[in-house]
Amino acid sequence: MSSIEGQIMSGDFDDEMNVFSLKKIKQFQTQTSLKENQLKALQHYLRQHEHDEDGQIITLYDQMLVPLSQDDIKALLDDLTKVQSLYH
Repeated sequence: MSSIEGQIMSGDFDDEMNVFSLKKIKQFQTQTSLKENQLKALQHYLRQHEHDEDGQIITLYDQMLVPLSQDDIKALLDDLTKVQSLYH
């Protein structure tokens, strides 16, 4: 298991299960597992909207809103790219 400490998110990558467990995004604690296809879908969405002046809002547990500024989106994309490289 590899610990990931990014600019805006942190978690653990389970090499055996080939899954990333998101533990924190911004200041919010969470426990969410992301398979590669889910991570790619999130990256794709954020890339399409990274230049939106008002940023974006993502949800945790379909109820907790997490606002992301343009800078947050760029940082999250960098973090997701690092995690993406761990999938096999």
